[in-house]
Amino acid sequence: MSTTHSHSGGCHCGAVRYRVELDLSQPVIQCNCSICARTGTLLAFAPESSFTLEKGEQNLTDYQFNKQVIHHLFCKTCGIRSFARGTSPNGPMVAINTRCLDEVDVTRLNIQHVDGKSR
Repeated sequence: MSTTHSHSGGCHCGAVRYRVELDLSQPVIQCNCSICARTGTLLAFAPESSFTLEKGEQNLTDYQFNKQVIHHLFCKTCGIRSFARGTSPNGPMVAINTRCLDEVDVTRLNIQHVDGKSR
């Protein structure tokens, strides 16, 4: 049974703010690839239609590497990477850094370790 809820989040300085519908009862991903390991992200995924960027589009900088299929967006003021955009088999998706969600205690999330380093 899905327990999808609306969550707000954003960067450290507040220039980037968004709202997203997520089911945080599902595992979040802790990946060991070169970028996730360095930034410490805990990722939850949502269809693009469940994501609304409320402010800060002009404050986002895009970083791509490797196959250049994921847009690793970060705030150009504070440098925080609160979400990324990409495509899943089901269409456009957003990868949410759950550490950047307001009032979410990440120590209570079900963390699934993924070996992205070996892919």
